[in-house]
Amino acid sequence: MTLPSDWPAERRVALSVSVMLEGWTDDSAPGIGPMGNPLKSGVLDLQGRSWAEYGPKAGAWRLLDILQAAGVRAVFYVSGILAERHTGLMQAIIAAGHEIAAHGWAQNIIPAYQSKAEETADLDRCIAALQAATGKRPRGWISPRCTPSPSTSELLADAKFAWHGDVFDADLPHRLQTQSGPVMAVPFTMEVNDLPLYIRYGNEPEAFTRILRRILEGCAEIPRTPFCLDLTVHAHVFGRPYGAIEFAKSLEVAKQHRAHTWLTDHGTLADIFSNMP
Repeated sequence: MTLPSDWPAERRVALSVSVMLEGWTDDSAPGIGPMGNPLKSGVLDLQGRSWAEYGPKAGAWRLLDILQAAGVRAVFYVSGILAERHTGLMQAIIAAGHEIAAHGWAQNIIPAYQSKAEETADLDRCIAALQAATGKRPRGWISPRCTPSPSTSELLADAKFAWHGDVFDADLPHRLQTQSGPVMAVPFTMEVNDLPLYIRYGNEPEAFTRILRRILEGCAEIPRTPFCLDLTVHAHVFGRPYGAIEFAKSLEVAKQHRAHTWLTDHGTLADIFSNMP
C-alpha cells in the first residue's frame, strides 16, 4: 500500500476530528432527537428545534474550549443557514485555527431529493453564506445525512471543492473523476460518532470513548492497515456537558496511542493525497 510522503511513518490510523454544526429551516426540526417519539406528520417539533439550537448557542463554544485545551485542530462542518445566523461563532472557529467546511444549506434539505438545479442553487447559497461569515470559500463538503445525489460530486468539482466526505467504500482518500474534473473523496467512518451511538442506538456516552479505545488498542492486529478513522461530535449533542466529558477523554485516548495514531483532519488528508499520482 503506497502512502503519501507526508503520512507519518509507523502510524496505522489517521484519526480525523470533526465537529458537525447543524441548522434547520424555520419550518423544520431534526427528524431524530432525545424524546424518541416523533410527533404526527405536519406538526412542527419545537422541542426538537430548541434541542438543536443548543449547538451554535452553547455546544460549539464548549467544544472550541476543549479543542484549544487539547491543542487539536478540527474541521467544523457547518450548515449555510447557521453560518448566516451566527457570524461571530464562525469567526471564532477560524480565529482558533480550525477549518470550516460546508454541510449543505440546511439539514432538512437532502441532495438526493433535489433536482440538479435545486441542488446547484442550495450549494451556491451555502458557499456564499460561509464565505461571507468567514472570509474564506469552503474547501470541503459533507451532505446533510451524508447522502449525496448522483450529481453532487460533479457539482462539487465544478465549484472547485477540494474534498467531500460522502464516501463510505474505502479506508483511504482517493481521487474521484467527474465530468467537471477531480475532487478528493475522504472516507467518513461512523464507528465513533455521537449521533448514531448515543441518540439513535441509546448507548451510554462512555461508549464513544470505549469504542475509540478498543479500535486504537486493536489496530496493530488488523490486516490491511493503515486506515482512516473519524472522531465526530455534533455541537447540539456532545457539546452538552455529558458529551463534552467524553469528547475530552477521547482526545486523551488518541494521544495515549500516538505511537500508531495520527491526529489529523479531513482537509489535511485531502491535501496530502491529492499530491499522489
